[in-house]
Amino acid sequence: MVRYRMIVAAMVAGIVGGESLIAGEFAMTLRQQRVERGADGTITKSQRVTREEIWPASKTAIIVCDVWDYHHCLNAVRRLNEFGPRLNEVLIEARRRGATIIHAPSDCMEAYADHPARRRAVAMPVAASLPSDIRNWCSQIPIEGNASYPIDQSDGGEDDDPAEHSQWAGKLKALGRNPGMPWKTQSDMIAIDADKDFISDRGDEVWNVLESRGITQVILTGVHVNMCVLGRPFGLRQMARNGKQVVLMRDMTDAMYNPQRWPYVDHYTGNDLVISHIEQFICPTVTSDQILGGSSFVFSNDTRPVRDVAALNDEVMRTAAVRRLQDWRPVRMSDTWKKAAAIDEYQGVAWYRCAVKMPKSWLPQEGLTLTVAAPAKKVEAWCNGNRATLVDESAKSRESDKNGGSVVTESRLRLPLESFVVDDHNLIVIRIEHAGGRQINNAVPLLSNGKQKLPLDRRWQMRQGDQMEWSNIPLPAKFGIGADLDYEPR
Repeated sequence: MVRYRMIVAAMVAGIVGGESLIAGEFAMTLRQQRVERGADGTITKSQRVTREEIWPASKTAIIVCDVWDYHHCLNAVRRLNEFGPRLNEVLIEARRRGATIIHAPSDCMEAYADHPARRRAVAMPVAASLPSDIRNWCSQIPIEGNASYPIDQSDGGEDDDPAEHSQWAGKLKALGRNPGMPWKTQSDMIAIDADKDFISDRGDEVWNVLESRGITQVILTGVHVNMCVLGRPFGLRQMARNGKQVVLMRDMTDAMYNPQRWPYVDHYTGNDLVISHIEQFICPTVTSDQILGGSSFVFSNDTRPVRDVAALNDEVMRTAAVRRLQDWRPVRMSDTWKKAAAIDEYQGVAWYRCAVKMPKSWLPQEGLTLTVAAPAKKVEAWCNGNRATLVDESAKSRESDKNGGSVVTESRLRLPLESFVVDDHNLIVIRIEHAGGRQINNAVPLLSNGKQKLPLDRRWQMRQGDQMEWSNIPLPAKFGIGADLDYEPR
């Protein structure tokens, strides 16, 4: 039946560029990945699948995420300048067919205070079905708890040449911009129809627009796919978990990924790996040619013989694993040294990190207590770069091993209230001067507010060595830490 409708509609509307450009609806090819898992939860088989759907334009919205006028990463600006004009063409055609266009340049609402599209968004009636957490960033949905995040983005993902980046930062400063957050408006590559479109960076306002217009299908475009497109209050995760049929337009986006970070692949492969993660765990993807006709967009510097990479081959993964031994890598805090670090003994310093979303109801005035038990000479901790205060420590037990045993010290540290970002994600970092000993385990760290306890018993990242800069990351935790390191009290 769907196939018949597509053929009839194409006959009526005509064929342009080999694709049916149907007034009033979109003929969509949705791509996802089906995965099979072993007993340990690891993926043993993955298969890409597609399905054809007809979407009524009147029930479809396109959200343009963070297509800013400036960005702190020069290469990110260059890539956006490449696909920006085509994205504008997509919006023009979608608008012509009757779709709703929502422009969401985060942090830029002041510039649009008197714009008709902004006033229109604010004036929407409050939806009866407004999700309770739709105003918040979302760094994980439940199904991602089984996933290993495909890239390390904790350095912020900048892939600029250092000299060029320094010059770019100087230019931004000369323009009166903050080199770290230089955006003030949406890029002028993207036209805003004052009579039809909406402008908002708030999840509740965007949701009100969708509900008031009876929109059930949502297309996300813009940047950056591994951070804002996924996590914003109007992003893919929030749309998916709150019941909208959402897709990513995968050729109208880009990632913040630095090839000098794990898994040490080129930028475009890193982008593909994030898209693959989305197709497995979040939602399907589509391409711009399904609206415009012709071919999908490809970056001019993407000269790879094989594109749309869904997974890395074994040789690349082995090489990446060897290189990662000197970088942050996933562990569980209960792992033995042999399992976590691929060594039998270790006498030095190791660092561990994860992210915790802290609701206001969980945070007392005196802050939280972090308990860490490990065969350690010294334990230190930080929350969002703020050092914790040691409350007390004691030798709890002695573990036997071939080297004669190691004392397990339990350290209790106070994380003050002011170090937390309420109702958002917080970076917890632990530094342990290990006492060594063969096959000795660290215990699971425990957060407590005096009445409730949160075992941090899933995955962390660990790094051997000792540099104080590891106590924080360049960006807030919600941007830099992958979904597999995210905890939240239930």
